[in-house]
Amino acid sequence: MIVESFPVGPLGANCTILGDETTHEALVIDPGGEPERIYRRLQALRLEAQQILLTHGHLDHAAGVAKLKKLTGAPVLIHHADLPQLEHLAEQAGWLGMEAPKKTQPDEYLADGQVVGLKSLPVTVLYTPGHTQGCVCLYLKEQNLLISGDTLFAGSIGRTDLPGGDSSQIIDSIKTRLLVLPDETRVITGHGPETTIGEERQGNPFLQGRFLWV
Repeated sequence: MIVESFPVGPLGANCTILGDETTHEALVIDPGGEPERIYRRLQALRLEAQQILLTHGHLDHAAGVAKLKKLTGAPVLIHHADLPQLEHLAEQAGWLGMEAPKKTQPDEYLADGQVVGLKSLPVTVLYTPGHTQGCVCLYLKEQNLLISGDTLFAGSIGRTDLPGGDSSQIIDSIKTRLLVLPDETRVITGHGPETTIGEERQGNPFLQGRFLWV
């Protein structure tokens, strides 16, 4: 399996490419900017995108989705509860003084427990609201890999002070949906370095009651 994760766009959100070296099929997760760069990387790896998966609809994770969809022809999948976020990318860009990206409509909606991805790389959708109401994490059980988006970070959790955020909800999502995974589960986060479930279970202060407000 090919796993590449790299920051894109001015806010440095991690875009992840998961690929099968045999079939040359791939998934692209959270193309938050620089769609041409992402596409060039797919070409360099001799991969063809089969799905574009969004962990949520914030600008820094979805700004490049319309252009990447046009370049690859791959369908876009997001949880239906974050459709309003996707529809208001231009408004989000305005808050940050950024150029508004082109709008796109999702082709399918993600649901909790749904299996998406490739035949050789099945991905289970874990519904984890709190950062937004449509946040999901993407779990590859056989590869012991979790794409956590902005739900869980190394030593931190996603912010909850934006529209749709809920601090108690995100803690509940992490504890009931993510911390039940094996400690050795590799976690590719939405921003910053990787971590593991075990590291966050033991050392994340937000999950041990050391912070009352998040």
